[in-house]
Amino acid sequence: MQTTIKGTTLPVLEITLNPGESVISTHGELSWMSPNITLSQTTGGRGGGGFLSAVKRAIGGGSFFQTQYQAQGSGPGMIAFATKVPGEILPMQVGPGRGLYVHRHGFLCGTPGIQATASSVPGLGAGLWGGEGFVLQRLEGNGEAWIELSGEVSTYQLAPGQTMLVHPGHVGLFQESVSFQITRLQGVRNILFGDNGLHLVALTGPGEIWLQSMPIPLLAHAVYPYLPRPSSN
Repeated sequence: MQTTIKGTTLPVLEITLNPGESVISTHGELSWMSPNITLSQTTGGRGGGGFLSAVKRAIGGGSFFQTQYQAQGSGPGMIAFATKVPGEILPMQVGPGRGLYVHRHGFLCGTPGIQATASSVPGLGAGLWGGEGFVLQRLEGNGEAWIELSGEVSTYQLAPGQTMLVHPGHVGLFQESVSFQITRLQGVRNILFGDNGLHLVALTGPGEIWLQSMPIPLLAHAVYPYLPRPSSN
């Protein structure tokens, strides 16, 4: 398997698979591929957690099935995943003790040994975050994953006990050693949630965190006033 990340503002992940090699994703949002790539649905076998992993994804608001892309025939095949908005694609190694938490749309794809589950974090408005509330994906297992983050990415190494307070939309990715909880600051009206209080995610080290500058929900809120309105007549 060979991978290349092309571009800058709107990068594309291009993967060349040898015959029999495969990658998985939770959404099936491929951009383009060669004709000898076959698609199938899987619950996440070959080290990806199998049926129990699929149940955990479904309970957390994710998809029960994953999409598997595999090269067939005698020659290599190519598949590409493009970012939806300007941002970055980060290759990450996952292994025992090196799991990751990713924002709900961040897991682009991974090798079959990656187990991806989803869990809804209580305490945040479901209306803004697309019905299920604020959702994080947990990546574990053994393999390589590619993560899509929006806008510019800022990375911080948190020492033990060190905390960063982050707006939920800017939470991109963090190591499993980092603990998190929802906190609410009173006295500030939150224009996104429509209540008197600002919801933040407290990320506490030790571990590394990756924060994104342009989360899609905040982008949608920013452009909403400029969208055409249906006529009242």
